[in-house]
Amino acid sequence: MYVPLLRPFLFMCCSFRYARILIGFCRFLTAIAIYSSIWVAPSDSQQGENYRIIYVHVPAAWMSSLIHIAMAISSVLFSLTKHPLFQLFSETGAKIGASFTLFTPVTGGFWGKPMWGTFRVWDARSTPASISFFIYLGALRFQEFPADVASISICIGLINIPIIKFSVNWWNTLHQPSSISQFGTSIHISMLIPIFSIFASFFFLTGILFISETRQIILSSHFQRKSQ
Repeated sequence: MYVPLLRPFLFMCCSFRYARILIGFCRFLTAIAIYSSIWVAPSDSQQGENYRIIYVHVPAAWMSSLIHIAMAISSVLFSLTKHPLFQLFSETGAKIGASFTLFTPVTGGFWGKPMWGTFRVWDARSTPASISFFIYLGALRFQEFPADVASISICIGLINIPIIKFSVNWWNTLHQPSSISQFGTSIHISMLIPIFSIFASFFFLTGILFISETRQIILSSHFQRKSQ
């Protein structure tokens, strides 16, 4: 099954135009996030200024899970359509997702050191988050195998997503319970604005990186075919 709207040529033509729009949104949201997180959001009564690391830590963790879900959807679509662009989406997503996943424990360490006295604690939340990083590395490694093998490995890795999400509710951990959920939030609006602004900024940044990386892969494949 071939999807005409996903022809690599059409993707190359449209993506350059849309990338410039995404860059504009990303810059605008980043400016809002920086201003609101530094000058608008108040200090925390218990953690002081150190808590501000959550404004990048939490959105990075969200993006890590969101990209994995997007990769799984792309893998399923590839299995159904065999369209090569879906395979490229998964390959590109694995690189970007691994970066966000690595960024999450690094920022968490700088947040946790003053609170817990150590940069790393292998509790019920931190351990599945670290496993997620190795799942991404595995997805990158499986790109060298047949495409169906890589797609299956990505989909199996989805099991880890609900474990990361609900670990603080299922077990006793050093991590605080989720402050933002489907039932509401315990965070003041002045703190929510920078969190969601940075998350939106990361979302558009992911789109920019995704377009750039996918275009590079398509161009590399094109020149390799011409050289042969």
